[in-house]
Amino acid sequence: MKILIVDDEPQFLKQLKQLLTGHKYSVDTAINGEEALDKLFANPYDLILLDIMLPKIDGLAVLKEIRHADINTPVLMLTAKGEIEDRVKGLDLGADDYLAKPFSIAEMMARIRALLRRDSDHGIPFLKVRDITLNTITREVTKNNEPINLTAKEFAIFEFLLYNKNRAITRFSMAEHVWGDDFDPFTMSNYIDVHMKNLRRKISDIGGTVIQTIRGVGYLIKDDKQ
Repeated sequence: MKILIVDDEPQFLKQLKQLLTGHKYSVDTAINGEEALDKLFANPYDLILLDIMLPKIDGLAVLKEIRHADINTPVLMLTAKGEIEDRVKGLDLGADDYLAKPFSIAEMMARIRALLRRDSDHGIPFLKVRDITLNTITREVTKNNEPINLTAKEFAIFEFLLYNKNRAITRFSMAEHVWGDDFDPFTMSNYIDVHMKNLRRKISDIGGTVIQTIRGVGYLIKDDKQ
């Protein structure tokens, strides 16, 4: 799998390239929008990590141009925290997902795996386990085609676990993903337990067979096909 990372921070580019290369991905980098377009029109890629704030040509313009050229490579937009308007613009222009900086490595790797899986499955934006389906675009969850109403935090927990099927997720990684810098382990230690209990109740997983508890570690969803 070949990935292009586009960002104007050299140290950030270097760290991401080392990380992804260590996970057996082939990685190219571009430090501005102009260089990114040159590489995108010259080489095929399986995934693009694209920062919005770029010199010469910004990320949104790069995205617009490649979509107009019928380059349908999955794009994971990288945005600064709070740039909600830019995220919406990116999705409208054809981005497949976004990550707000700063982000955890676990979350980034989960989203990369999901986008690469989704592309191989012809762009279907569904994450599934048993008779439960989560739509990553409409943010709807159904069980036997019946809607399940999850809160934003419950949805974030369930989505993160599904992105990481067959991987044990630690409570710390879960807290970092759902609450970010706002999570205080001293005053909010029971938040995960409360939300997990409510999530299990809503998806009828009282016995914990869908979302398994790994004692001393965290939680795991197993792929039924494996």
